[in-house]
Amino acid sequence: MSSNTVRRIAALAAATALPAGLLLAGAGAGVASAADPACVQSSHDTKNDWSTVWITHTYDKSVSAAEVAAGTNVTYKIVVGTTSIGNPYVNTIRDYPPAGFGAPISAKVTAYHLAQGQVTNDVTPEPTGDGGWRVSSTGWFVNSGNPVTAEFTYRVPDNTPAGTKVTSGGIDVSGTVGVGVRRENLTACFNVRAKNPGEAVLGSADGAGVGSAEGQLSSTGSISDVLGDTITRVLNNGS
Repeated sequence: MSSNTVRRIAALAAATALPAGLLLAGAGAGVASAADPACVQSSHDTKNDWSTVWITHTYDKSVSAAEVAAGTNVTYKIVVGTTSIGNPYVNTIRDYPPAGFGAPISAKVTAYHLAQGQVTNDVTPEPTGDGGWRVSSTGWFVNSGNPVTAEFTYRVPDNTPAGTKVTSGGIDVSGTVGVGVRRENLTACFNVRAKNPGEAVLGSADGAGVGSAEGQLSSTGSISDVLGDTITRVLNNGS
């Protein structure tokens, strides 16, 4: 077993040695106690005018958790749909993350594929040139039962103070006539919380390859599950 692996397991052992009450308190810290009216997780908008032939298109943006620790990952989900007979094609979805966020760690799109139904694929986001990130296709088919969903995952900057309300920018959609729209008001907000004990210990072990920078720590996940998965990964990688 390599010395790096020994150091990693030592860090994990330190986390598992924390008092049970402290671990439980840390796990609970990832769940908002009540909805914060000043920080809304999701927003919704519609479009119904001459350009849509009076068919209603829907647009939603949400963030994956109400409370997130600095140094962990957060995902924004954009959903474009229609409520009736319209069948638009969407070819580009642009996400505008909060100010100070870096490039997405990953992105994926879920869309309808002929004879396959809804299929999720990893995609490579590209910068928009105005602070956003886009994913593109020759055209994702949309109907009333099959929206197209784009998800962008980012790391919350390490220096974001606990207690901060972080609000994203809006969205921009392009496609066939009618579905294209830019909505600056379609935002999503989360509160930054203090790291729980497991995140604090493993976050300090980033240099050893097991810190939260790798995204294995969910903002709301069970510490025991996280540690179990991480220990397995360490043993597999270090053997």
